[in-house]
Amino acid sequence: MSNNNFFRDWTPRVLSLLRLMGGLLILQHGLQKVFGMFGGPAAPVATLMGAAGVIELAGGILLAVGLFTRPVAFILSGQMAVAYFMEHAPHGFIPLENKGELAVAYCFIYFYLFFAGGGSISFDRLLTRDVPVTNS
Repeated sequence: MSNNNFFRDWTPRVLSLLRLMGGLLILQHGLQKVFGMFGGPAAPVATLMGAAGVIELAGGILLAVGLFTRPVAFILSGQMAVAYFMEHAPHGFIPLENKGELAVAYCFIYFYLFFAGGGSISFDRLLTRDVPVTNS
C-alpha cells in the first residue's frame, strides 16, 4: 500500500475526528455559559454572552454528531471571529498577547469544516449517502 492510498483512505475519517473534537470542545464553552458548568457562571440567555452560549451548545452538539455540519460550522466560525474582535483584539491585535489564540484556532477550524463537510462518519453522510444503482 502506498502512502497516497493510506492518506486518501484515512483523510475522511480524520476529518470526522476533527469535527467531533471541534464540536465537543465548543460544547464545553456552551455548557459553561448556559448552565454554569465547569466552574463558570451561567450567563442570562437574553445577553450577548448567553446567546453565544446557546449557539455554542447547539452548535457543539450538532457538530459532534455531524448533523448540518456546513451551516453550523459557518455560524461558529463567524461567532469565533466576532469573539476575537470583541473580546481579544481590544487588548492588542497579536493573539499570543491578547489570549485570543483559541478563538482564532476555532474560527479557522470551523471555517475549514464549512468547506470540507463532516467527513465519512457523520449523520450528514448517512442522510446524503448515494444509493447504488442496480441493473435489473
